[in-house]
Amino acid sequence: MKWFFKRYNELRLTELYELLKLRASVFVVEQDCSYLDLDGNDPRATHILGYKKDNLVAYSRIFRPGEIEKKYASIGRIVIQKQSRGKGIGIDLVKKSIIFCKKQFGDQIIKISAQVYLINFYKKCGFIEKGEVYLEDAIPHISMYLNYSD
Repeated sequence: MKWFFKRYNELRLTELYELLKLRASVFVVEQDCSYLDLDGNDPRATHILGYKKDNLVAYSRIFRPGEIEKKYASIGRIVIQKQSRGKGIGIDLVKKSIIFCKKQFGDQIIKISAQVYLINFYKKCGFIEKGEVYLEDAIPHISMYLNYSD
């Protein structure tokens, strides 16, 4: 696996196309969920791209504290290509995303909006759930935090 961390203005046109295609193939087609993925936030994010043999198979985007969440750094659009799941790539992606946040933002709490069926996956990465389940684009989600304290 080769990993790249890029700001929006550093993405090549082909990389932007690949990441949008991956997100749409999973979040829109596979999950049968019609929603506008292009939310206007990509230009403010750092994008993590994971390639296996020149194919984009893993992706997430990261926002500094205050950019999306008032108090927290956030990781979103965490996605693994369907054929690449179950091989540890998802754990690697989340861990690399966490390490990036720690290096860039220091000891900040990281928040994710997790699909409920993935709670145990994110718990393996150190996240804990907090709050009530809510619907986001008709899919049950829950807020999860890393290093969260009351």
